[in-house]
Amino acid sequence: MTHPPLPPLIRATDLGDVLGRDGLRVLDASTGLALGPEGAGYVATPLLDAYRRAHIPAAVFADVRNGLSDPDAPLDFTLPGPGRFAAQIGALGVGDGDDVVVYDSGGAWATRVWWLLRLHGHDRVSVLDGGLRAWQAAGMPTEAGEVTPRPATFTARPRPELLADVDEVAALSASGGCLVNALDPATFRGEQPVNPYPRRGRIPGSTNLPFDGLLDAATGRFRPVAELTRLLRAAGLLDGGRAVTYCGGGIAATVPAFAAFLVDGTEVAVFDGSLTEWTGDPDRPVEVG
Repeated sequence: MTHPPLPPLIRATDLGDVLGRDGLRVLDASTGLALGPEGAGYVATPLLDAYRRAHIPAAVFADVRNGLSDPDAPLDFTLPGPGRFAAQIGALGVGDGDDVVVYDSGGAWATRVWWLLRLHGHDRVSVLDGGLRAWQAAGMPTEAGEVTPRPATFTARPRPELLADVDEVAALSASGGCLVNALDPATFRGEQPVNPYPRRGRIPGSTNLPFDGLLDAATGRFRPVAELTRLLRAAGLLDGGRAVTYCGGGIAATVPAFAAFLVDGTEVAVFDGSLTEWTGDPDRPVEVG
């Protein structure tokens, strides 16, 4: 039996209504992120122990840092090739035609997996609004231990239009195109107390739309569609032209990309290398202030 697709953003109670349905796969993408020394980037830790203590029933742990990234790339979280992604996501039990719901315990890890799946041609993927915190706040059950998935066959069908590389970003920067920085205002200005990137500053011509401003601080849930529309439109993401989001390493940038899709189906590309790649090249200009 083929079920209608789930909405891109699903509430905890609505997920509870369909949990256990044939063809539904739930992924826990929770990851911890801490600043390293000045100029040394971030330290990402898959929160596997926390998952083992409490997760949504039948949820499988998705290791974004190691399993769903390219381990041989010089930058953390680099997009894996289609073959590796298909093998890794298939090993998590996700097959062609499955509905996928992704959640995390805070941050932008669920939207990163949403973007990875859609980039590889899988549309039946949703994000749990508010993540594990919202699930528990709704009084929904959790379980302990670790779920071992049954491997499935996933066919990667890449959508290159959802990805921006450094040369396209440079061209958009030079032409005044829509580039949106999803980091906090201090980092956007190059004034952050500790700088995890090779150089301080932003890509010239970009605007700032902090990813966490799209979320309710008290609940971690996305703001109402009317508020998202106002914020995204002010940043130029809903103007109909080519738009690219970036952050430090391609994680937070997926939140405004998801929000634009949620509002009206707008497709926004993500610059995967983001500031780590851009500021690591001394020939690329930066703006501060």
